[in-house]
Amino acid sequence: MHVFVTGGTGLIGSAVVAELLGNGHTVLALARSDASALAAEKAGAEPLRGGLADLDVLRAGAARADGVIHLAFANDFSSPEALAKAVAEESAALAALGEQLVGSDRPLVTVSGTPYVPGRVSTEADPPSTDGPVGGRGRAVTAILDLASRGVRSTAVRLPRTVHNQGEGGFAGLLTAIARRTGVSGYPGDGAQRWPAVHALDAAVLFRLALEQAPAGTSWHAVADEGDEVRDIASVIGRRLGLPVEAVPVETYGPLGPIFATDQPSSSTHTRQTLRWEPKHPSLLEDLENIQP
Repeated sequence: MHVFVTGGTGLIGSAVVAELLGNGHTVLALARSDASALAAEKAGAEPLRGGLADLDVLRAGAARADGVIHLAFANDFSSPEALAKAVAEESAALAALGEQLVGSDRPLVTVSGTPYVPGRVSTEADPPSTDGPVGGRGRAVTAILDLASRGVRSTAVRLPRTVHNQGEGGFAGLLTAIARRTGVSGYPGDGAQRWPAVHALDAAVLFRLALEQAPAGTSWHAVADEGDEVRDIASVIGRRLGLPVEAVPVETYGPLGPIFATDQPSSSTHTRQTLRWEPKHPSLLEDLENIQP
């Protein structure tokens, strides 16, 4: 397939582009800057200049492709207002991509998050989260999955709280950045809450499988580690950086604080059995050993 990819030069996107190219697909990559365009070309993709707010560019990219993988997000967690703006921008972009593909039976694979279910491990059968700081993302993904009834092979790959590679990425990466800034490797609450995780290279394989195989209207879990306790994550970070490990206020994490404090383990049993996806790369705790002091 000729695949249009948004967010193709980020930590996850670059792995997805490499996975697609390595399995016989070609890639048209959205590039919001000259640096991103050069990175896309170096990876072997054709760049298409524009950002998530450029809806006409998104429509043009989707029109040229046999399928679409959407990964781009502003990742601005500095304030509730900034996060709300990022969610609104992504929602409009997804709507434009989806409408372009209506009636085509072409695949649209979007990114989502594993849901939080109180008291148990979440599964692929659970609905996406539609409340809280990023609830708008869940509502946007639900609208995309509903396009299955309008001739779009829409699917969602649900990513865990940390997608990592060489000790970087996701919630664990944010913990590391905050530890470097504050001099404390902290965790909210008692640190017993569990976060699921996956290596970026394993997640990339699932995005490809969803593009190639997944039926319309389905959701899949890119979960390798069902749930690591946050204090264990903080302990590795603290040891690698030579910093004390201790509980810190939830407010330390800004608008993501309530999510950081929540126990949210997740399963990928159905995904592994149905799409024959099997993670092969290091676990989160193993990968965090790559953090440089």
